[in-house]
Amino acid sequence: MKKSVKNTWKEAVFPYLVYVLFFLGMGLTSGSIVHMPIDPQKYTIILFVGMAIFVVASLLNETIIDKKNLSVISTIRLVIFSLLLSVGIGMISGGIQHFEDVVKYAAYLIPGGILLSFISYLFRYDLKLGFKRAASLFTILLIAIISLSFTLKDVAAKMPEGEGHAHGEESVVNNSIIVEGNASTAITKASSYYFTANEEGSITKLDSVTNRILVTMKVDGIIHNVQMSPDNKILAATLIPKSIDHIDSHGHGLVLFYNAENNELVNKVSVGSHAAHVVFSNDGKYVLVSNTDKNNVSVIDAKTYKLIKTVETGKGPHGFRISADSKYAYVANNESDSISVIDITALKEIKQIKVGKNPVTTAITEDGKLMLTTLNSENSLALVDLNTEDVKKINVGEGPAQVYIEKDGKYAFVANQGTEKSPSNTISKIDLTSKTVIATIEVGKGAHGIVVSDDNQYIYVTNMYDNTVSVIENSKNKVIAIIPVGKTPNGITYKN
Repeated sequence: MKKSVKNTWKEAVFPYLVYVLFFLGMGLTSGSIVHMPIDPQKYTIILFVGMAIFVVASLLNETIIDKKNLSVISTIRLVIFSLLLSVGIGMISGGIQHFEDVVKYAAYLIPGGILLSFISYLFRYDLKLGFKRAASLFTILLIAIISLSFTLKDVAAKMPEGEGHAHGEESVVNNSIIVEGNASTAITKASSYYFTANEEGSITKLDSVTNRILVTMKVDGIIHNVQMSPDNKILAATLIPKSIDHIDSHGHGLVLFYNAENNELVNKVSVGSHAAHVVFSNDGKYVLVSNTDKNNVSVIDAKTYKLIKTVETGKGPHGFRISADSKYAYVANNESDSISVIDITALKEIKQIKVGKNPVTTAITEDGKLMLTTLNSENSLALVDLNTEDVKKINVGEGPAQVYIEKDGKYAFVANQGTEKSPSNTISKIDLTSKTVIATIEVGKGAHGIVVSDDNQYIYVTNMYDNTVSVIENSKNKVIAIIPVGKTPNGITYKN
């Protein structure tokens, strides 16, 4: 019996465990390599753990299973080239598995992995080919690898960024819907609603007549911005997915599309890293999304929900608006102090306008002649004549965030956020005829998102550090309601 157990261990169990170690080490190595740009510190640790497991498996296989007596030099060679072999194969495996997610990165990983793994394999097993055979083989290999590299780069250049998948994507968008009060109020005949994007991972839907919360839609991740479609039927929201311990979605963000009446998820689209603001073109053709960490804007077909184009911008694109004629998008590049002007017909950036330090978002007058942008580091609002590109600045409150122009174009409103340590709590009301601040209205701490009702009667402001929304009666410049919503409310939008 003891002999049978011993033989079973030697012939089946132990080789199986070594086999598991080989593939465990390989999996950790390949996964860490492809994810390295997301969290270098974490995935470097995982890389070394994976390499160590692979080396241990190699040593066990050589010394115990194959019963080889290795010299010191042979052991050192085995360790070194096993490590390099694991990295090379990891580059190939990770690059192939996640090619759609990290197209440009994978275009280097796969050819480099082939070269590294092949050389490491030859040295690990001490295969001597001779000079002539080696020269011929490596010439053919280099030609093939260079050709593959150029091919993959060409494929990567033609693919829209963010078209791939993200681990955990299904779980983050299978949202739970919490109905406040009587369930019959979830779908009402109210004339209008407003929605807040709460960074805790929820969207709050409120009745604009009663200012009561109707529904809270919860997801796993950070909801940054919300926007209503021109026909008032679809609500779009940007989501940065979050895993259990940290954001981990191959650098992707998501745009979620909801039915604005029954609150059901209609579709979801993967876009670029740190999806910030989402805006529908007024003609209903496109949905544009700024990807702050990728320095570009994703363009989605509003009918098919397909990602059709990625447009490069300045550094740190954030808030933006689209002209009323749907011809141009004006994107605030927070880190390059400029506004990218995107031709929506051609789907390309046609120029950048320098405006001032740290623009956060933009607004465009109905006639398309004047653009406004908040300059967070200058505590001012820039007014840009789009014909001459002349810039006029007026002082507002501390740390201005969003700006919004009411429907009749008479007034613009700036939410002054400040910082978390030193929050501001005001709204600046600007007369666009005189181009002066005519009122400063006190709201909650960290005023950020702002929208005006279609009839211009009410202004809605998210207060990030109070977790509330302030409702302002426009004609009286007075707060008439303060409503607690989700934690850290950011963007806000209105449905007529």
